Amino acid sequence: MANQRSFLFRMALFSKVRSLPWGARQPKGWPWAFLSTACEGNVTDVMGEGKPRERTNWKDESSQNLSFWRERLADQMLPLWRLNYEEQLKVKFESLKKNLETLEIRLRKIGTGDSKPAAAKSERLCSLLHPFIPSPVIDGYRNKSSFSINRGPDGNLKTVGYYLKSWKGSNIFCVKPSHLKDIPEKHNQVAQCFEAFLRQSTLGPYIDSSKGEPWHELIVRTTFLGHTMAIIIFNPQELSKEELWVQKEEIKEFFCTGPGAVCDLTSLYVKERTPRHQQLTPFQLLDGEPYLYEEILGLKVRISPGAFFQLNTSAAEVLYRTVGELGRVDSNTVIFDFSHGTGATGLSLARQTSQIFSMGLVGQALEDAKWTAAFNGNRVVQDIRNCKAIQTLVFVSCRPYGKSIENIIELCRPSDPDGNLLGEPFVLRRAVPVDMFPHSLQCELVMLFTR
Repeated sequence: MANQRSFLFRMALFSKVRSLPWGARQPKGWPWAFLSTACEGNVTDVMGEGKPRERTNWKDESSQNLSFWRERLADQMLPLWRLNYEEQLKVKFESLKKNLETLEIRLRKIGTGDSKPAAAKSERLCSLLHPFIPSPVIDGYRNKSSFSINRGPDGNLKTVGYYLKSWKGSNIFCVKPSHLKDIPEKHNQVAQCFEAFLRQSTLGPYIDSSKGEPWHELIVRTTFLGHTMAIIIFNPQELSKEELWVQKEEIKEFFCTGPGAVCDLTSLYVKERTPRHQQLTPFQLLDGEPYLYEEILGLKVRISPGAFFQLNTSAAEVLYRTVGELGRVDSNTVIFDFSHGTGATGLSLARQTSQIFSMGLVGQALEDAKWTAAFNGNRVVQDIRNCKAIQTLVFVSCRPYGKSIENIIELCRPSDPDGNLLGEPFVLRRAVPVDMFPHSLQCELVMLFTR
């Protein structure tokens, strides 16, 4: 077995991470009740007696001062912002322990007859959980931010920021995110400049697609190499081709030679947002370079406007190193990379391994693959179980619950010829959490399985 080539598999289940705020102090006696309500989106007045606020009409809500809305946005987007970083990691660690306890209970129930449950082959799963590997960067770590355009608490219809519902969901506001801890200054600068452009524009914001109001979203991407990409998404359905051309020229002029030139954009894109039943139109480059470039673990990565790339570049380097170390990647290793995006996961380990097979899909191909898998039954996990050559598996998930739990159980349950599980089960050996998203409840859990 020592001379047999080991195989490394990575499954990445990623999700959108939203943003967070600056420095209010931690009130006494707040933590756990607040976290439970904030995570469920049921925000109550934790700053006072813990009672829900009285419902107010829109005019009353909009009259609240700026700090009120900034704090509410912070609580909604990144519920751990009131804790210092060490306490944040403790909260996340305890949450992961509960997830592993749930997994262990389910694994112990699937053994039948003389078969021992896979979980019984090792110590308690919680004992396999490694201490958190912290993010090298705690504030301003995002390399991508997506901003909406809508009515602000002050009634201004062209506010660039993040959506925030009123207390009972009767109104939706857009609150500026300049105070959020995870957003870098460059992203805020581009958002502020775009808002200035909108306020001088004669076109309205995107509130109802049926009305054809165009402005929908601003996406800002940055790299450690100092490059910045801005992507403006709008709905053109009631604009003529001539009007569209005028708007694109105005955007280009504003950011290239006008007030927005201070942003020093590397790439400026627009993208038309069509109705959901129609295929999205391609990105249109108005000015600058078609791609951004980033360096990660000595690897130069090309990033297109629609590509997936880890939101926290510094922590991504830590994540990829952890994958390589846990999988004991060496010159005899063949990697099957099932993550999607730029291919950085597998390629970052290319110098240490013999071969890499990337299974990643992006864009419309990914959507088509999702439909095909759902329609025909997703057999990826089953096929991995039945491939005897795969002896080592590294599973990476930013949501180590739900669907991830089901996949893990499928990997670890006893062999079942009638159920087409022919290969020996995998056994969880180590679980290493990497904090990719400070101030939020999310993290990446890297799990090592062998058989």
